[in-house]
Amino acid sequence: MSPGILFFLAFGLGLVGWLAGRSRAWAFRKAAPGTRINSLPDFHAWYVGLWVAVPTLVFALLWDAISPALVLQHVLADPAAAALPAFGFEREAMMGEARAVATGAARAVFNSEAEGLVEPYRIALARYNTIGLVVTLLIAFAGGAFSFLRLRPDFSARTRVERAVMGLLLLASLVAILTTIGIVVSLVFETVRFFGMVSPIDFLFGTHWAPDPMSTGTPDGKAFGAIPLFWGTIYIGAIIAMAVAIPLGLMSAIYLTQYADNSVRRIVKPLLEILAGVPTVVYGYFAALTVAPAVRDAAQAIGISNASTESAMAAGLVMGVMIIPFVSSMADDSIAAVPQAMRDGSLAMGATRSETIRKVLIPAALPGIVAGIMLAISRAIGETMIVVMAAGAAANLTANPFESMTTVTFQIVAMLTGEGSFDHPATLSAFALGMVLFLVTLTLNFIALRVVKRYREAYE
Repeated sequence: MSPGILFFLAFGLGLVGWLAGRSRAWAFRKAAPGTRINSLPDFHAWYVGLWVAVPTLVFALLWDAISPALVLQHVLADPAAAALPAFGFEREAMMGEARAVATGAARAVFNSEAEGLVEPYRIALARYNTIGLVVTLLIAFAGGAFSFLRLRPDFSARTRVERAVMGLLLLASLVAILTTIGIVVSLVFETVRFFGMVSPIDFLFGTHWAPDPMSTGTPDGKAFGAIPLFWGTIYIGAIIAMAVAIPLGLMSAIYLTQYADNSVRRIVKPLLEILAGVPTVVYGYFAALTVAPAVRDAAQAIGISNASTESAMAAGLVMGVMIIPFVSSMADDSIAAVPQAMRDGSLAMGATRSETIRKVLIPAALPGIVAGIMLAISRAIGETMIVVMAAGAAANLTANPFESMTTVTFQIVAMLTGEGSFDHPATLSAFALGMVLFLVTLTLNFIALRVVKRYREAYE
């Protein structure tokens, strides 16, 4: 039985428990019409339903994690598995074919050696599916019986249900924190392994990036200088892209909130926010096929003969257009949230509309504007597809925007999608780059919080 069926069964049994608890509460009222019930029938229903559904869902998650290993162990213990190769891709392919036939996903195996594993797989799947079903029903029955028998007219079901819901909400709020901790721990672990092979000084301050995933022996630390990657990330994502996104995004927000009619705003604002929903690969194609040749031709027209089709300028321009909605939406909401009294007071003192915008509205809305800019920068420095398709893979340390450059995200993809071993320093360098990118993004968030706090205090 698949985990999805177990999840569906858990919800179905929880619904049965909910109905049983509700009927039990109504039975109290019918048995003694004058009896006062401590909690509403719905809380009795939710109490039984939670006791049935939550334990069965927990078991379904655990069974989903351990049942594949149990099935595999059962199949490998069969004599037919003795003919399998010891390790490697061929062994995995044969076992995958046998499992596909046993589950009905395929009609026949490609390798004849896998034919003998089909029946052991069927037996193992049938056995552990039956075990999962039986245990699920037993857990649901035990939880339902325990909660159902505790129901009384004076039972405080509401308090128990509210505590359970509070616990579920707390668990849901911890998911983001635990996910962040898991990401940091994995990055730190692999980064420490990398720095055990390559000096952090060579990595953080070196100016030559040319790792070889196929090399053997002691790694050359001079080939892991990441300064060109850091510079390319900042130059494309935080300089060129923001030079496009900040003016256009801020001016569009000012126009839509202060000058545009309601009919224009209803049309222009959704059209502007559509940019945020365009897939990044589409932006990449647009940058590679349209913007990059145009940038190259423009550079050659002004006398730059060595302008490349893959350039930081092309990637930065398209990236800036992509993140305009991040700036404009936050600025729009922040400017619109400024109290009308501040606008009226400025105009009453004789200020023009433009002076009111520059000296009253923008400073008052600055926390939201800064938050939008920081969000846009974080989005830009983490972009990959536009860089892959428009900026190139050359790790150049140059200020010429018409030359090819690369970024940290591009190199992370390049190092992790190759055929190198995960014990090789070239592959582990991707985790070190990811750690640096994580710290940079975290620093930007801290800076944004400091700026927001400073100016918010000034206006409160």
